Amino acid sequence: MVDENEIEGTVTEGVGKLKDAAGGLTGDTSTQAEGKIDQLQGKVQSEYGDLLEQARDQFEDVTAMMRDQPLAAIGIAAGVGFLLGWLLTPSR
Repeated sequence: MVDENEIEGTVTEGVGKLKDAAGGLTGDTSTQAEGKIDQLQGKVQSEYGDLLEQARDQFEDVTAMMRDQPLAAIGIAAGVGFLLGWLLTPSR
């Protein structure tokens, strides 16, 4: 499933490319600069949407693992808890 940020970012990036090209053709540096900014904003928004989608996929994988293998999930949680406790103990 594609995140809406990916779609909006791609559209914004495309509009930015058009503004950049139009500014270049007409010699309007302001429009050209706006286009470059829109391209960058669109790229960032698209990447953000991609990261959100990856995080959702990872969360679904972990949830499925916890559901399918509850003892392994408890063991991993206990190990992480032990490790964090060991790392955060000041008298180490």
